[in-house]
Amino acid sequence: MHFKELTESQILALAVTAEEEDAHIYRDFAESLREEFPASAELFEKMASEEDGHRHRLIELYRTKFGNHIPLIRRQDVKGFYNRRPSWYRRSLRPEHAREEAALMEIEAQHFYETAAKQASDAAIRQLLGDLAQEESRHEEKAISINEAQTESGAVELELEAGRRMFVLRFVQPGLAGLMDGSVSTLAPLFAAAFATANTMATFKVGLAASVGAGISMGFAEALSDDGKLSGRGSPWLRGVVCGLMTTLGGLGHTIPFLISDFHSALVIACLVVAVELAVISWIRKRYMDTPLLSAIFQVVVGGVLVFLVGWLIGAG
Repeated sequence: MHFKELTESQILALAVTAEEEDAHIYRDFAESLREEFPASAELFEKMASEEDGHRHRLIELYRTKFGNHIPLIRRQDVKGFYNRRPSWYRRSLRPEHAREEAALMEIEAQHFYETAAKQASDAAIRQLLGDLAQEESRHEEKAISINEAQTESGAVELELEAGRRMFVLRFVQPGLAGLMDGSVSTLAPLFAAAFATANTMATFKVGLAASVGAGISMGFAEALSDDGKLSGRGSPWLRGVVCGLMTTLGGLGHTIPFLISDFHSALVIACLVVAVELAVISWIRKRYMDTPLLSAIFQVVVGGVLVFLVGWLIGAG
């Protein structure tokens, strides 16, 4: 049926179901965020309680007007009615995304109550629907005030720091480990082949095999090292994919120049790429791992130079 065809009893029944679903979604948000973002979880618990209050008032009016039996009318049963995106499929939910979704939900609910109030003719029903529309419009303001209070107390800052730590643990660390391994460990076989053969295509094949092989090895090693449940590092297979891809990328960076047919040009460009790779690794270590820049450069460059020398000595020997 279309929304404009609903009777007043059906509008109230639909509103009851909608409020119940919204409260459930807010509690899903709270449960997903509780462990790592307790301030946001508290906000969504309060919003769910507000929706419970709306539902109780709607049920009370329905009983007064139409009796105790409330038919089950869901959003998907009504054409032209807004639908909620499911909250249960999200394994990892960021608090800022949840707050944006909640703001959209409140706007949609406000619009529903305004439209429903215009369609109702009973004075009591029209008044309640109009009141709920105003309250939905104030929910966002209330959420903002709660958020400001949490910001002043430092709770939001703690959540931002926790979010940064999660990002580092789940993406930066495995990605950095892979990039370092791919950029450094493949130097020896690549440049050994280069100096031994002076053949760019043969060198490229060695570098490609070393990069892909190292990517597969590092990916599985990362995925099998820690299930993430105790460490909070997230899905092991996601970390494995990140680590494996970055390992392969790190090796391919200085391998691709050997597609150039001129050996000396390819060798010079590959060395320049290696220098860029080591600089990027040093910057990432400074930016996310709090390693002093000079210390990071020294550690990375020394390791890279040593591996390069091994490849050169073996290849030229």
